[in-house]
Amino acid sequence: MKDVVQLITDGEQNLVVLSAMSGTTNSLIEISDYLYKQNLEGALTCINKLQDKYLGHIAELYSTEEYKSLTTKIVCDIFDRIRSCAKTDFTSREERIIVAQGEMLSTNMVTNYLLEQGHNVQLLPALEFMRTNEDGEPDQKYIQEQLLKQLALYPNKDIYITQGFICLNYKGEIDNLQRGGSDYTASLVGGALCASEIQIWTDIDGMHNNDPRFVENTTPVSHLHFDEAAELAYFGAKILHPTCIQPAQYANIPVRLLNTMDPTAPGTTISNITEHRKIKAVAAKDNIIAINITSTRMLL
Repeated sequence: MKDVVQLITDGEQNLVVLSAMSGTTNSLIEISDYLYKQNLEGALTCINKLQDKYLGHIAELYSTEEYKSLTTKIVCDIFDRIRSCAKTDFTSREERIIVAQGEMLSTNMVTNYLLEQGHNVQLLPALEFMRTNEDGEPDQKYIQEQLLKQLALYPNKDIYITQGFICLNYKGEIDNLQRGGSDYTASLVGGALCASEIQIWTDIDGMHNNDPRFVENTTPVSHLHFDEAAELAYFGAKILHPTCIQPAQYANIPVRLLNTMDPTAPGTTISNITEHRKIKAVAAKDNIIAINITSTRMLL
């Protein structure tokens, strides 16, 4: 979190989309699994363990008692909300509420850390503007209108923080974007605001010219067209979900893939610019079946 704050306080006006901390969503899914099986004791043990982990993070992150106390109260309230879902008639509705709390935790913690450091920051709840329609697709008109309303409430902030992945569905229930998670949120937000650039910070310095899991000494590709990036993602480039950058492509906003562990690395820029007659990367996908169909008649 301290490293992330160094990245986002660069003097630019930034809207930052945060995921849950590593391992948190998996723990929340584990809690939900216990509750589906009506194992309340197992769920509460897991909840308490995760809460203790976060209280340890708070002790390490903040330097003042004021922000340690403030954030402890917020975190404990979030875990109390998770506990309130621990009941015998557990459904997918409660599961979606539980899984959404990972982003609630991370955004509140980072916002309070920024405030403690003296930064001009505002937390924008994603549930105030991020919504899907009856088909489960982002309601982009609604998102743009409501996001602009939220920003108008807090003008002249240097940094805005919001949650990735989570949203409301058309029924007004807590849900999630499923595909692409926080990257998808960032792309939707960037498109809605006509941002100058969308940056996706991850743990690898862009898309590589081959799969580093199987090939040694791969190198990042400096530039890709949106279609090329989607193709590589489809064929196994785990850094990106194939559809999550579509809003950026439609809005003609470049996307940069950057490495949190090596902020000076140039990464990969994805845009609508095409470099012709150039092989960018090689990707492979197993278990593909190709079927050729030939008819001996002219009928259909």
